Amino acid sequence: MRRERRKDARPGELLEAALGVFVEKGFAATRVEEVARRAGVSKGTLFLYFPSKLDLFKAVVRENIAGRFDEWNAEFESFTGPTADMVRYCMQQWWERIGNTPASGITKLVMSEGTQFPDLAEFYRQEVIIPGNHLIRKILQRGIDRGEFRALNVDLAIYSIIAPMIFIIMWKHSMGSCCAVHSADGGPIEPHTFIASQAEILLKGLEK
Repeated sequence: MRRERRKDARPGELLEAALGVFVEKGFAATRVEEVARRAGVSKGTLFLYFPSKLDLFKAVVRENIAGRFDEWNAEFESFTGPTADMVRYCMQQWWERIGNTPASGITKLVMSEGTQFPDLAEFYRQEVIIPGNHLIRKILQRGIDRGEFRALNVDLAIYSIIAPMIFIIMWKHSMGSCCAVHSADGGPIEPHTFIASQAEILLKGLEK
């Protein structure tokens, strides 16, 4: 049933609608009129909160990803177990909180359209990539400092954690749902199992 048009909406409702449209259509093809219509408000109401489409996109990224780094860094500081368990936890929780949600489509959008919209790409780099890399770097350095991981180039090793995450969300948003990812024998790959396997391979290489 079509939602009845309202004169106003809370910013969170507008951002939820915008996330859906951005992920479905990409940045270039998204029209603010469609976002407003999906939220059940006028375009003028949307512009009261977000003056441009880029401002709207930035707010979506902050709401769904960038705004969560304080929470994630706090979890890092309070974690008391072995660093290997922290790596496993980090990768699985990333899937639960980002990869298995519509927000994972933001990464695919930026990778697909970043060269066309450099301001968008630079914003994502500053707000998501740099803080994300910094957090992973701290996790790996923790393992080295505690004698759990061998000495290595941490700045490069972070991509060993990032790469399987990028793979599964790009497949999800480019080739269909994750159930369409298949192993060599043709069977479906379950995301948690895939991530666990990647984590164990990574940890074998990190062991001292």
